[in-house]
Amino acid sequence: MVRAHRLRLPEDRSSARLTAATLALCVLATAGVARAIWPFSTSDGGEDLGPRAAQLLAEMIRYPTINPPGDEGMLADQLTARLRAAGLEARSIETPPASGGGRRAATWARLRGSGEERPLILLSHLDVVPAEPSEWTRDPFSGEIADGYVYGRGAIDAKGVTTIQVMAMERLAGRETPLRRDVILLATPDEETGGLAGAGYLARERPELFENAEYLLTEGGSIRPRQPHLDDRVTTPSMWGVTITEKSPCWLAVETRGTPGHGSAPRRDAAVPRLLAALDRVRRAETPVHVLAEVEDMFLALAANASAEDRAGFVSLATSLDNDPAFRRRFLANPSYNALVRNTISITVLQGGSRTNVVPGTARAEIDARLLPGERCEDFTQGIRAVVADPEVEITPILSFPSRSSPADTELFAAIERVAKRSDPNAIVVPRMIGGFTDAHWFRAQGIVAYGFVPRWLSGDDARGVHGADERISIDNLERGTLTLVDIIEELAAP
Repeated sequence: MVRAHRLRLPEDRSSARLTAATLALCVLATAGVARAIWPFSTSDGGEDLGPRAAQLLAEMIRYPTINPPGDEGMLADQLTARLRAAGLEARSIETPPASGGGRRAATWARLRGSGEERPLILLSHLDVVPAEPSEWTRDPFSGEIADGYVYGRGAIDAKGVTTIQVMAMERLAGRETPLRRDVILLATPDEETGGLAGAGYLARERPELFENAEYLLTEGGSIRPRQPHLDDRVTTPSMWGVTITEKSPCWLAVETRGTPGHGSAPRRDAAVPRLLAALDRVRRAETPVHVLAEVEDMFLALAANASAEDRAGFVSLATSLDNDPAFRRRFLANPSYNALVRNTISITVLQGGSRTNVVPGTARAEIDARLLPGERCEDFTQGIRAVVADPEVEITPILSFPSRSSPADTELFAAIERVAKRSDPNAIVVPRMIGGFTDAHWFRAQGIVAYGFVPRWLSGDDARGVHGADERISIDNLERGTLTLVDIIEELAAP
């Protein structure tokens, strides 16, 4: 195995308190603008599933749970009240507050089954990344519904996931006969900054909430719709991507110190130039290519539907990357593919002086590195130090945890396959690795089989909205996703 450092340069809060006061208007302020949020409406049992799901998502988006600080407590309480109104056992679970203030909480709910088999967890998160309004064509926290879509920060990541899971739980609550296993819904805070105060806290401190669960479904995988291939004049079938493993974070702080002073007198030991020199070396560092068995299997499954030019390369990925220069160039030029076969490095934060004529005494940057499963952040950090080659530059890990995998030969994976074939006989179901990470790893560490998969048919344009501008999801996706998730759960657990 190629090592990562070989771099080279070229306590419970009951929602019983949500009484009639819950019906009062809640007013939140975000970006200096007062925003009114009405308490959630509950399911009326009708068949207008799509519009009801869209309304729920829009209401959730209007809670600006930007992390940091998150402040997800009020949203968690509203979801808890809604799920209780649907007849489910539900409560808000307090988690540690953010350093910037604001109350944090998760929503936990359970649909009790017969107990013949172990529970299934549906996991999502309530926090979102920031959104710069000037980059959007719509207010990112308005929850606008237009042209068949719900727009807003979190529409896909991950309040849209929460919406589908909540709607599925409400639909399953109306079953006449219980499922063979409990279904537990968990919507957590703090995923976007690593999950230590959210899923990590709950997995560590409140394991009784999960009652010996066997399976978990969360974000990280979806359905790529059927699409034409212009070169072959054929149509690629829909691909149901089920994430079984993820890359792990190795987030690093890079800090320099120097003599502060006036900008008119440059200093050789200034902090900012030293930091820029270090970052330039990091930017030019090239990590080695390494194809894991999970990635090899993933591209083998995709080979039959690849372009004629790339089909042979997909069949034998590792060999082709080593021996076919043209294929290697094409493959590594695709950022998504490149991230699956090597450790990646993104310089994401820069902090230096605040005035043009003042030389600051310190400068700082942050690096978002993502490591292949099996790699260690300690080794990777040592490799970065070797590349920087400056003992005056301090490099410190700020977030890291190991990656874990889940097997694909399970009842849950088979249930997804059967539902996929009913939905589209030509569909392919692919176990995959993703370049990012989710909260799934906290539960894999507890011995739970965790898959990243929520049934949503996402186009490339929709997927690019994640953490970007004009994030949106179609109402059709919310409806189809809910019905398909119910189908998967019933395939797995119906008597």
